[in-house]
Amino acid sequence: MTTPKTSRFALRAVLTALVFSLLAVGFVAAQDRVKSPPGSAATQIGEDWIEVTYSRPILRGRNGIFGSGDSYGTKLNAGAPVWRAGANATTRLKTDVDLEIGGTKVPAGEYSLFVELKEGGWTGIISKQDYMASFDRAKVQEGVTWGAYGYSADHDVARAPMTVQPGAASVDQLTIVFVDVTEEGGGIAVVWDDQIGTLPFKVAK
Repeated sequence: MTTPKTSRFALRAVLTALVFSLLAVGFVAAQDRVKSPPGSAATQIGEDWIEVTYSRPILRGRNGIFGSGDSYGTKLNAGAPVWRAGANATTRLKTDVDLEIGGTKVPAGEYSLFVELKEGGWTGIISKQDYMASFDRAKVQEGVTWGAYGYSADHDVARAPMTVQPGAASVDQLTIVFVDVTEEGGGIAVVWDDQIGTLPFKVAK
């Protein structure tokens, strides 16, 4: 026969087990959290979608991440010829509609997005080069990109100057957003630390 006292002990045991289970789940989740989590930005023009997928590094106390003078951008390139505009795997652009970037038509499809960093003058790069979702050093040697490692300008579809301006505050986690979007086009803004670089695009006629 179950007494009220026994029921209280049983309930207390269940609650205690539940608390420990939740703490364990939270600990595992914290352990599994990646340093540069995945992110995406999307916009819709008419019936068509344009989307950027990327990874979002965090400053973690670093100052002047872009550098200055001759060393501008070298820390972010990390030995690659250009910046991946993110972290980990290559940043990707998918568009359902033909675009015009830097005066060049970019047909609907999927591309890689890179940025060539120079102080006061970034260049956005749209590339058709093969990429990999998980790192394989041998494939980099074969010309398949991981981030911007293995990048070759031979696969560029379009290159265009980006407008660069200082932000009003230091943005801790890299963020890509669509700005000033109309039926005619808009901009892809890359925002991190105290810098904002925007790649303008038009909907191709």
